Amino acid sequence: MEVNWIKKFTQYLKEEKNLSLNTVKSYNSDIKGFFLYSKSRDVKDIRKIDYHFIREYLYFLKEQRLKKSTLTRKVAVLRSFSRYLYLKRYTPCFSLAALRGPKLGKKIPSFLEEEEIEKLLSSIKGNDFFHCRDKAILEVLYATGMRVNELTGLNIDEVDLEEKAVKVKGKGNKERMIPLGSYAIKALNLYLEKRKEKKKSKIKALFLNRFGERLSDRAVRKKLNKYLDSANISKSASPHTLRHSFATHLLNRGADLRSVQELLGHERLSTTQIYTHITPKRLKEVYQKTHPRA
Repeated sequence: MEVNWIKKFTQYLKEEKNLSLNTVKSYNSDIKGFFLYSKSRDVKDIRKIDYHFIREYLYFLKEQRLKKSTLTRKVAVLRSFSRYLYLKRYTPCFSLAALRGPKLGKKIPSFLEEEEIEKLLSSIKGNDFFHCRDKAILEVLYATGMRVNELTGLNIDEVDLEEKAVKVKGKGNKERMIPLGSYAIKALNLYLEKRKEKKKSKIKALFLNRFGERLSDRAVRKKLNKYLDSANISKSASPHTLRHSFATHLLNRGADLRSVQELLGHERLSTTQIYTHITPKRLKEVYQKTHPRA
């Protein structure tokens, strides 16, 4: 019975909710943990679980000293599962509609300063396949603000260098067009020449590994760490940090929030609003320009 519910829920997430593979895996893991707990409490029919039982489960999770963000995600998964049961008429009501996770404080996203981005991108030197590829990867990440899985999922026919744009498939298979800047276009042109050496006949992927196959997310993270070291940048950063940097720099230079939302592929404007933080440097500049006795 347990396996059936998990399979059905997973199928619903993939086919009807159009969630990404990583999100589905995460939901799957959380719901399996919930089933294991229910089994330990001798609960055999998952449809009869009530709000009180869920609160007990959340208290059990809290005892494990999980992060607030993890607890919040697990609550969201349980709500989603409860809603699924209701939508498919396995239960007469959406029993967990009132369930809420712990409130998360707003955290300013980590990002690299413009000078650090310049140092990072300038640290990639060389004209071989690998240096040209890595330069193109980091230039495109910063130029577009796309997620790393969106980058590695790119196919060569989704990049239009004449139109100076790239078509990105984001969360829920939603597509968006993102402009490409001159630095990214130059890096891509150099890389595409080298790509011909590695390309296998049927490979559509834009970014290839040394075997001529699609590059992985993990490989991009490793490359970024390598160039952070060579640029003597001590900050801890990931490909997502370049996404944060992209949004922060656009807003600092006067871009409107709605446009940045479109570029990032955020469904809600509230998600984009985390980037409206004012950096100490920007705050100092405003102070110097506006305070009468600065």
